[in-house]
Amino acid sequence: MAHGAILFGLLASMANIAVHASIMGPMSWSAHRTLRSVRRMNERVRLVLVMMAVVTVLMAAHLVEVLIWGLFYIGLEVAPKAEDAFYLAFVNYTTLGYGDILPVAQWRALGPFAAMNGVLLFGWSTAVIFDILRRVTPPPRSPAQR
Repeated sequence: MAHGAILFGLLASMANIAVHASIMGPMSWSAHRTLRSVRRMNERVRLVLVMMAVVTVLMAAHLVEVLIWGLFYIGLEVAPKAEDAFYLAFVNYTTLGYGDILPVAQWRALGPFAAMNGVLLFGWSTAVIFDILRRVTPPPRSPAQR
């Protein structure tokens, strides 16, 4: 594996971790504050609105992260054509791995770096969704409370 691929794979991954961290903290804080103000809202409506907002922000974060990989791919001339760089970044980041566009041989190791980065950040997003969902959903009532 080329040392350049390792270095640039780590740099792109760290940039994405920084983006994700900068979005996760404020989003979680904002969701917590918003929940306090919508407690009286119908439970189902509250759940739908909060989850729509959270997932939309997370999708935007992941798109920015794919954009970062795409910019690295363009700068390093990873894809045979520059217009394929973002598509290749998206396919790698989401671990789809279609194989219809292959990186140039020198940068092949960036694909697994992007995939590993995407898997980790999707997992982090899932944990945040679960945490917010846990806060939005009221605790189950005991049989005595029914």
